Amino acid sequence: MKTVNIFSILFLATLLVTGCSEDDNTPEEVNEEETITTLIITLTPAGGGTAITLQSQDLDGDGPNAPVETVSGNLSTSTTYSGSVVVLNETETPAEDITEEVEEEAEEHQFFYVPTGNIAGITYSDQDSDGNPIGIEFELTTGAAGAATLTATLRHEPKKPNDGTLADAGGETDATATFDLTVE
Repeated sequence: MKTVNIFSILFLATLLVTGCSEDDNTPEEVNEEETITTLIITLTPAGGGTAITLQSQDLDGDGPNAPVETVSGNLSTSTTYSGSVVVLNETETPAEDITEEVEEEAEEHQFFYVPTGNIAGITYSDQDSDGNPIGIEFELTTGAAGAATLTATLRHEPKKPNDGTLADAGGETDATATFDLTVE
């Protein structure tokens, strides 16, 4: 009887030891989305002149207050502007520059610009290591005098390459803002 009990105990101990072995599967690293409170686009006219700043700031994030969007001036007709965008997390002090992370993870990010009205076109000036656009740097060309809007959207993990539209790109929106502009 003692022999059966000893064998039973040894068998159970073996099951416990093998059942609790280490898991050889390393969990995938989770890359949490950053908090984005502020989007700043700077448009500098070719050949010099005063830069125009477009800013969307939402310090309460998904809180009850709408983002505050400002435009520092009007755009000139038939002008090409060098554009650049900065993305910040101003819930931290000092503000964290999320643009650096977008640059480091360029294959996983892309800015999309959707113009309406008197903006003649937008072209990307930067690329990720695979030759796909990022959109931190771009050129914007205006047309005739009139009203325009510019919507800027930062997508996380878009399909690359894509056809330049949000619908084709997929992914998740990290930040978006629409600016009302005047071309004069």
